[in-house]
Amino acid sequence: MKPLTTLFSLCFLLTVFVSCNKTIKNSTTYFGGKIINPKSNHVVLYSMDKVINTFSINSENKFGGSLDSIQEGLYYFVHGNENQFLYIEPKDSIMLSLNTWDFDESLVFSGIGAERNNVLIDCFLQFEKDEKTFYTYNLLKPKPFKLKVDSIISLRVNTHEAYAKRHPTETESFKKVLKISLTYPIYARIESYPISHAKKMKLKRFPKLPLSFYEYRKNIDIDVDALMYYKPYSKYITNYLYNATYAKRHSPMQNNFTSNFTVDLLKTIDEKVNSKTFKNAFLKQTVISHFYKKSTCDISNKEFDVFLALSSNEEDKKLIKKLLIDNQIIHKNHEIENFYVHDFTNASYAIQDVIKDKNTFLFFWSSKYVSKPYVRARINYLSNKYPNIQFLTFKIDGNNNDQIKNLDIKKQFFIDGNSSANSFLTSKMTRSILINKNGILTNGFASISSRNIYTQLDILNNN
Repeated sequence: MKPLTTLFSLCFLLTVFVSCNKTIKNSTTYFGGKIINPKSNHVVLYSMDKVINTFSINSENKFGGSLDSIQEGLYYFVHGNENQFLYIEPKDSIMLSLNTWDFDESLVFSGIGAERNNVLIDCFLQFEKDEKTFYTYNLLKPKPFKLKVDSIISLRVNTHEAYAKRHPTETESFKKVLKISLTYPIYARIESYPISHAKKMKLKRFPKLPLSFYEYRKNIDIDVDALMYYKPYSKYITNYLYNATYAKRHSPMQNNFTSNFTVDLLKTIDEKVNSKTFKNAFLKQTVISHFYKKSTCDISNKEFDVFLALSSNEEDKKLIKKLLIDNQIIHKNHEIENFYVHDFTNASYAIQDVIKDKNTFLFFWSSKYVSKPYVRARINYLSNKYPNIQFLTFKIDGNNNDQIKNLDIKKQFFIDGNSSANSFLTSKMTRSILINKNGILTNGFASISSRNIYTQLDILNNN
């Protein structure tokens, strides 16, 4: 358990939630805190994908307010491009303190309901630490690997039982969430073991596993909508679905997923997940993430056709159809058609003049799908790594207030509603276009987050 910042706990409870002539009613639920080095002027509290409340951060970096008709359960708050979960019960008065320079590690809760949330944060931090441990464990053969993880599971079950004994009035709902936080990360590692082991050992076949390897599955519920966004739970479900798909006679893959694997994964999701909300979310996540990992405009429509047949979310299907149309408009080995962009003085430029005689990386972005800090970090990194390429960013549906700080202003542009560039940006999703110094497209739908982008940029940089 992390030590609590007692001075902040006492002072903030008094200064934010209590005025000189007002007292707190015991029936009210509160959420607030202090954020050191804030990245924006607000904090947003969510339940699944629903906004519960938006809190403004004042000049003292504090925020807070009451939560009306709150129900017990998991919530998460978002600040800047970071987020973290918390468990709220009616009548709680939860305050947090964090420093954005070390977001998760510095996060501490105080007030009524704080203890359970500090326990969950400890579980999350342990989840992160386990990465190094399991890197070594994945090199082991199945039986010694299973002995190691069984020992860890036993310790974490004991931890859960000890907490329940010390807190006899704790609700069954929270105890279930705590058990998931403690054990599901280990179950997720077991599900990923055959894939990780085969990759690390460069095997052409998966290892043979003992019959008891997945015995815990009989106690797993993969259809809890309320936990869909909770990382320990969603990570387990994701690993399970991939593992179950590999079991359909797919060989270990070192790099990209094949179209056949993606199709089988979509079908596995449809077979295994009953919750309509959960199923649609996984179907969408799968088809989009696999597309972006390939980082190419050369695609097979097979997996997209299966997605459109299986998803029942009409908005998701509209988005995917737009993505496919966007991909079909710009073609590799052709010159890019001219369109106009604006810099932050509102001056207009023809794109063909901007890219003339230069190896160029065009990155189109929307705040709906990517954050400014991420764009800044990636573009600055790639610019330094590939000096023979000019990296340009374009805010979709932007204006002269969309400048990204600490990124070369001369390399930033925005696209307004009148630009013909909107013809290949109907989905508003991020895309990158690679153009050589002869003005020819070498990739019409690259992905800035894909590992494949490095090979593509190496070729462009050296020509």
